Amino acid sequence: MSESIRPHFQLPFRVSGIPQVSPAVALERCVSSATAEALVSRLRCDGTEGARCPCCGSMGGQAYLKAPDRFHGRARLYQLLRCPSCSLVWLENPPPPSDMARHYGEDYDRAVARAGSDPRQWVARRATLLRYKSAGRILDLGCSSGGFLECLSGMSWELCGIEMSERVAKQARTFTGAEVFVGDILDAPFPPASFDAITCFHVFEHLYEPGEVLAKVYEWLKPGGIFYTEMPNIDSAGARIFGSYWFPLELPRHLYHFSPASLRNLAGSARLHEVSITTHREVFIGSSVRYILDGIFTKLGINRTPLAQSKSPTLPWRVARKGFRLTVLPILEYTAGLAGEGEIINAVFKKV
Repeated sequence: MSESIRPHFQLPFRVSGIPQVSPAVALERCVSSATAEALVSRLRCDGTEGARCPCCGSMGGQAYLKAPDRFHGRARLYQLLRCPSCSLVWLENPPPPSDMARHYGEDYDRAVARAGSDPRQWVARRATLLRYKSAGRILDLGCSSGGFLECLSGMSWELCGIEMSERVAKQARTFTGAEVFVGDILDAPFPPASFDAITCFHVFEHLYEPGEVLAKVYEWLKPGGIFYTEMPNIDSAGARIFGSYWFPLELPRHLYHFSPASLRNLAGSARLHEVSITTHREVFIGSSVRYILDGIFTKLGINRTPLAQSKSPTLPWRVARKGFRLTVLPILEYTAGLAGEGEIINAVFKKV
């Protein structure tokens, strides 16, 4: 991602979608507990008839890969399944919402806060939005403290957001003057045809009910309104190269793993018309290689400090890392470009 910084901790997202708040809030921003529990039961597979795709409904979900929560350094393996029809990848038997807080944690919140603090990350997103809509009423799903909305302040936009934490929502209101609903996305009381644009940056993969949220997006958009979203690309070169060590897998926090094809299918089922689906390069080499090294050391009986608890790098290490980024990294990213699509999906849909 050319406009983003590359901190020691490389998150698969840089934005407002994941809260800089307590772990319990981290999950609950997405859906209400009752509806999420119902969806969890649908995602569970007893192995007797194969798995049904939670988005397109096709039977025969196939084992894709297994991986642990490498960020926290935990050993439990999680199984991902892939739909042979729409290419969606999803987490089999995900933790229920009541248990998900432990899979975020304070270390995760701090890492997100560090990665989301640089205003340069919003430049390209603002440019993309303005390419399709230059003014109107906008809603940011998972607005956090209002970073993206703040970059639109002073322009011809009426700013709105959805945020689960009252404390963080208050920050968004203070910084941006936005109208911020505190609570679950599906409970927000906005009337139909309220918005000219809705944004959702690196939230979608955390949702228990992405289809229901897209239906709500369609309802809230005015005719001709756009939905602009970003998320990791499971069909990217980085995912193919690193496999179960690919950093943006983020198990079990990422419940769904989209490709352009599966996102296109899901959006189409919500009657959203595709305007643009592109991918851009963000290989996450540093963190993915870190996971590989952690695995090697574990097999040798050496337990390293997990990435969640890693300290800030020393000055010599920062110098060496910068040299790597200026010399070797461009070559690796070029090589990755030959291997497949970019690691981040950038998609715009329209209500027609």
